[in-house]
Amino acid sequence: MADTAPFTRDKRGDWRPTEPPTPTPLYDWPPRPLAVLRWLLGYPGYLLPWTLFYMALGTLTWRYLTPEIARTRTLEPGWIAFILARNLGILVLVVSAWHVWLYVARAQGTDYKYNERWLSKGNSTFLFNSQVLDNLFWTLLSAVPVWTAYEVLMLWGFANGHVPQVDWRLHPIYCTLLLLAIPMWQQLHFYLIHRLLHWPPLYRALHSLHHKNVNPGPWSGLAMHPVEHLLYFSGVLIYWLIPSHPLHAIFQLQVTALVPAQGHAGFERLVINPRISLPASDYYHYLHHKFFECNYGAERVPLDRWFGTFHDGSQASEEALKARLRARRRGT
Repeated sequence: MADTAPFTRDKRGDWRPTEPPTPTPLYDWPPRPLAVLRWLLGYPGYLLPWTLFYMALGTLTWRYLTPEIARTRTLEPGWIAFILARNLGILVLVVSAWHVWLYVARAQGTDYKYNERWLSKGNSTFLFNSQVLDNLFWTLLSAVPVWTAYEVLMLWGFANGHVPQVDWRLHPIYCTLLLLAIPMWQQLHFYLIHRLLHWPPLYRALHSLHHKNVNPGPWSGLAMHPVEHLLYFSGVLIYWLIPSHPLHAIFQLQVTALVPAQGHAGFERLVINPRISLPASDYYHYLHHKFFECNYGAERVPLDRWFGTFHDGSQASEEALKARLRARRRGT
């Protein structure tokens, strides 16, 4: 399938959207309440289409695929193994859906693909000389166990009263607002630990493993060093400090585990048929993999704009990045 989307590629085969990443109106001053409401409820927006999907998945997981909280009071192999198997199954289903459609079936060819090249094979940079097999190794043998360990810790903490718990029936507004805020907290936490991981000693020891994926795919999202997984999933520990419900912890961990497949998909849109398409990958984060020293966070929490590390894919942004790196080398 040849490119049919309304875009052109440069001489390197790269493409960028006609509209650059736009800031979230949530932080505008003076406030623009109507713009914020459109961003929150509009399409595409904060809730639609993907946040509601992940909320529904987290809710179904809590209601039907989580042991009774009383059972988690003691650390028994049975329920821990169930959580591990459940997380593995959910992750494989979600990530494989992205990977099979875009990279195995190649159902939309390179339409809306940022980089026209496909995933690397026969490359000694990766384990087993394969980008996909390398990504699978780190995701399945490190990310899923770390995700599960955090979830087991949280459920055990809730069951034993170590984590302050709120009854959803008694405090529905608080619990709903907290649930809505979780994607924002996850992205703030990601920015903080991501900046830390780009400190040269930590980058060389840990984060460089993830950045082997210059041209990422869905399985690249969680292809990280095990120590980075420990940092990456640690945002859920905030619920040891603020009152919450087990659903909040489950949703937080699922967002942290599943959204990277979408964020690293490498395609601007997911084309279902000529009339139906959905927003897919995050061009903002793709540029981070392309240029490394920019776009450490996400536009929902625009810290890159505030701290001068924002890149929108334009030539002006590329020149600003080069100037910033030259200044850093000079120590100014």
